[in-house]
Amino acid sequence: MAHLIRRPARVAALAAAALLAVPALAACGGEAKVKADPKPSASPSAGAEAKPAVLPASLTGQKPDWQKCAAPSAAQGGGKAPGSGWECATMKAPLDYAKPDGETLDVALIRKKATDTGKRVGSLVYNFGGPGGSGVQTLPDAATDYKKLNAVYDLVSFDPRGVGNSAAITCLDDKALDQAVESADPLEDVRKFTEACKQNSAKVLPHVGTVNAARDMDLLRQVLGDQKLNYFGISYGTQLGGVYAHLFPGNVGRTVLDAVVDPTADEVQGALGQTKGFQLALNHAMKYCRDKYTANCPTGPSDAEGNKRIVALLEKLKTKPAPTEGGRKLTSEHALTGIVATLYDEEGWEYLVQGLGEAMKSGTGNLLLAIADGYNGRGEDGRYSNMHAANMAINCADTNRRHTVEEAKAQEATFVAASPVFGPDMVEGLLGCSQWPVRGTTDKPVVDAAGAAPILVIGNAGDPATPVEGAKRMADALGKGVGVNVTVEGEGHGTYGNNTCATKAIDTFLVDGTAPADGTVCK
Repeated sequence: MAHLIRRPARVAALAAAALLAVPALAACGGEAKVKADPKPSASPSAGAEAKPAVLPASLTGQKPDWQKCAAPSAAQGGGKAPGSGWECATMKAPLDYAKPDGETLDVALIRKKATDTGKRVGSLVYNFGGPGGSGVQTLPDAATDYKKLNAVYDLVSFDPRGVGNSAAITCLDDKALDQAVESADPLEDVRKFTEACKQNSAKVLPHVGTVNAARDMDLLRQVLGDQKLNYFGISYGTQLGGVYAHLFPGNVGRTVLDAVVDPTADEVQGALGQTKGFQLALNHAMKYCRDKYTANCPTGPSDAEGNKRIVALLEKLKTKPAPTEGGRKLTSEHALTGIVATLYDEEGWEYLVQGLGEAMKSGTGNLLLAIADGYNGRGEDGRYSNMHAANMAINCADTNRRHTVEEAKAQEATFVAASPVFGPDMVEGLLGCSQWPVRGTTDKPVVDAAGAAPILVIGNAGDPATPVEGAKRMADALGKGVGVNVTVEGEGHGTYGNNTCATKAIDTFLVDGTAPADGTVCK
């Protein structure tokens, strides 16, 4: 399962359904300088250093009305109802934590009770990443991986505010998103998208940052009746977990952070790290192609040749999109999105080979377009989830950087040197928040959590979206005696269920409370 990290400047370039940690791929041609609003509205409750609000008993004493779950909504990503054992409810949370007695919003919840009630530890709350991923839609699909944990935990997840069924951020409609993907003027796309978000979701935009989501999690802890928050965060969910630990160190229970966001990296450093990570994963996938298909490998006999062929394909598609059986066209944006989506784990490499082979040799784009649609959260009926809108809103609420075209261009050579395939669009993705109407909070998340219980922090050496260095930096930033770092020498984004050693360490920690030694390496 992939996990989105940052959204692009170009509208809908990389959204996702249950694919959650994305690079900042975009294409922002044009020379006009993009200026931020000189007086953007501020979020008075968004600062990471703000003292957590004292909430009224009407909120902390809520008793959720758990009912059989309906099928996920279009905003959540669609799909079938999760079936037996799954219960859904809503929790009221303050719209603005600076006004805890004021207006509220509904947070969508889902749970599956522990199967061995005699050994129940408590609730285990999940965030699968994004930001912008629906936990209500994702948890049932992922739950087969968590059967051992479900024996002793109620598995719980939620749609973070602004996501899915929790006061979803609404921007462009489905038809406009389709048109935006194929627009020749991405700067205009950014303007249209930002204006649509402001027009349709102005009330919610100032209140969707990670700090507010972390406060919602502590309210959820109380509503669930747990003294401590037991938490499993993946990808962006690790950033959310780190911020929670900073705000509520005394409430940290057994916590796992897997596929870790580097809290020490600013927006440029984070995007450059992803650029290098996805290029590394692409190199590994091209080697797989050469080893399996030899002379028939569509990316050729070397990494250099493969990069050259892929760049040539993307350039060709900019002026001549490839036809598909459904009548839509595979654009350069679609192709790049499809390539990215195959790089989150080794199982995707075969799809990459087949998709590139079709586009390069047959001149059609059926497979890459299908992969891109799934990654973009576009259903067969043409409807999109709100992943993209929520991702942009949360990321822009979390960063105070508002880059100009000139600033992005100054980074271009560095990004292209890191990856000729991903670099150009990744650097232009820095423009995504340029015109955002809400002032961001800080350039980096605050995660120091002195006094918190030990937190297991796991990174994978071959992770393209959250490079492994970020896990060690997160462990250090959490504080001495808090962060317990484990490194996995493997491929892919996330380790649980993919690496036996890491999975065992996580299960032992969550079930028995026993953490591995800091610095453990899983082969």
